Amino acid sequence: MMTNDGACGQRPRLLVVANRLPVSAKKTGENSWSMKMSPGGLVSGLLGVTSQFDTKWVGWPGVDVYNEVEKTALSKSLAEMNCIPVFLNEVFDQYYNGYCNGILWPILHYMGLPQEDPHDTNKTFETQYDAYKKANRMFLDAIVENYEEGDIVWCHDYHLMFLPKYLKEYNNNIKVGWFLHSPFPSSEVYKTLPSRSELLRSILRADLLGFHTYDFASHFMSTCTRILGVEATFEGVVDQGRVTRVAVFPIGIDPDRFIRTCKLPEATQQINELKERFAGIKVILGVDRLDTIKGIPEKYLAFEKFLEENPNWRHKVVLVQIAVPTRNDVPEYRKLKDQVHGLVGRINGRFGSVSSLPIHHLDCSVDFSYLCALYAVADVMLVTSLRDGMNLVSYEFVACQEAKKGVLVLSEFAGAAQSLGAGALLVNPSNVTEVSSAIKEALIMPAEEREKRYRVNFQYVYIHSAKKWGDDFMSVLNDTIAESEMQLRKTPHELPQQDMIQRYSQSNNRLIILGFNGTLTAPMSSQTKEMDLKLNSELKGTLRALCNDPKTTVVVLSRSGRDILDKNFGKYNMWLAAENGRFLKRSNGEWVTNMPQNMNLDWVDSAKMLNSGEHKQETCYNTYVEDQFLMHQLMLFEETILLKSMPLVRLRGQKLVVFWEK
Repeated sequence: MMTNDGACGQRPRLLVVANRLPVSAKKTGENSWSMKMSPGGLVSGLLGVTSQFDTKWVGWPGVDVYNEVEKTALSKSLAEMNCIPVFLNEVFDQYYNGYCNGILWPILHYMGLPQEDPHDTNKTFETQYDAYKKANRMFLDAIVENYEEGDIVWCHDYHLMFLPKYLKEYNNNIKVGWFLHSPFPSSEVYKTLPSRSELLRSILRADLLGFHTYDFASHFMSTCTRILGVEATFEGVVDQGRVTRVAVFPIGIDPDRFIRTCKLPEATQQINELKERFAGIKVILGVDRLDTIKGIPEKYLAFEKFLEENPNWRHKVVLVQIAVPTRNDVPEYRKLKDQVHGLVGRINGRFGSVSSLPIHHLDCSVDFSYLCALYAVADVMLVTSLRDGMNLVSYEFVACQEAKKGVLVLSEFAGAAQSLGAGALLVNPSNVTEVSSAIKEALIMPAEEREKRYRVNFQYVYIHSAKKWGDDFMSVLNDTIAESEMQLRKTPHELPQQDMIQRYSQSNNRLIILGFNGTLTAPMSSQTKEMDLKLNSELKGTLRALCNDPKTTVVVLSRSGRDILDKNFGKYNMWLAAENGRFLKRSNGEWVTNMPQNMNLDWVDSAKMLNSGEHKQETCYNTYVEDQFLMHQLMLFEETILLKSMPLVRLRGQKLVVFWEK
């Protein structure tokens, strides 16, 4: 561990820990290396954060190095780019290819737990799990060696689920955040994972857990409740009094980078060449990794059906698919590649000609300028992911569409559907007929409708950039840590019982204010509903004695409604305050509304807008609002958005989202 001398004006340090460093290392000679920073990804996401923090990156350098002299040379070169390497040589295969990609990844993407190979005794679930824990320990060692008091550690993705636990065991005061870049499945899927409880408890040691969408966060909290038996609240997960904050942070892109590139001379020339190449033809674009979750076969089957049912569109539309190769050494991926190639051949054979092919399939990546040019000329972007954490390709397409204003056809199983659903055509990629119909709708959509949908999505993409994602996460993490420290300072001293009893006995005018839920209620489970709350029978005699004492006034203050308080306390001589004090009832009196005089009720008309008109799109996210009264008041905030999903209101800071049934 290193020490921080706390120099005046020194920026706080942030250690960003991910499986892979954001650099490409290439050996240029004996004990010498060249480095190139990778654009996009976390680098873009932390653009704003790096101006506020002295940021160090911790991760695997992407190459195996066994010689100590070479390790030292590589570490020195990486240090110049603020990178700290973790050399995973002996555990990398079982950790990364085994447990991370062979076990965790399929579970998180709803593909189920793969079968263990009974013939490979050297690579079992147990050996891969051990390698996973060992690799996480190696990440810990690298952090500890470079840690300075006060550092914030931000862990990324499912590769590092044990790291929050290891960090807190090393130093419970370390500030730890963890973000999942993939989906989190329902509890029914996750519970099939061996060592499921240990993994959950490990990441719950973090101060803040971040997810792309509300659905993913909700799945995680319900999984913790069902598997660990802990309580899930609007703040996060509560275990033995400790709260782990759970929040939603949809990641974005750097839109200005794409907008600028489209205006560069090289991209402009490529755009003109593509326009000339596809003159008079509508262009549908797909950009995906060649991966089982990306739904490329489903995309081709839907396009085939579209050509079958719409012969007038043959030779007038082309599907350009960029399929970036991944994991060519894995048999399942080679099988997928063969399947995709077979579909391309069949469809081109059925509907193509010597001069015209309906599908242009490229088994390669393309340079950034050409990618932006493709985005810019496309009339339709077709995303058919079966499962996706976010799918930023859809964001990139929107950023490049200022001139064309094309249509986004987006899988409802991509995380981006919860962000861009308002301006996209959402589809179930497994429903070939539905996707085929969406392709036709996108191709014939009037210009006015395309413009409207584009503006909605562009506004979201531009505002919710990668920089905003990083800034928001760090802001909430800092707030969470500050609140935690404040709670520790506010922890009251132990009640001096004898002194209190003596003062109580000597007094002639006593006021006792009691909560209801959790204070006077009978034992509850996490499934107990509000209407089922009951007064603990063991407290009834004591409570009645207090209420009948003429020297004592008892008040029950609760978030519960009037009916619930009347049912439980109607026969007691006490004051009642319902809905956190909005309604008040004196002993043996009637309920009165406890509201300030001359209160502004203009929000009523605003609330009626829930069912009509258009609403400003800004943001969505966290916390839960229980009562309708507060919900309507929150509707007055300038930054308000309505999204299709669930009848809930969620709030973070000054930003509100209302979900409604479509």
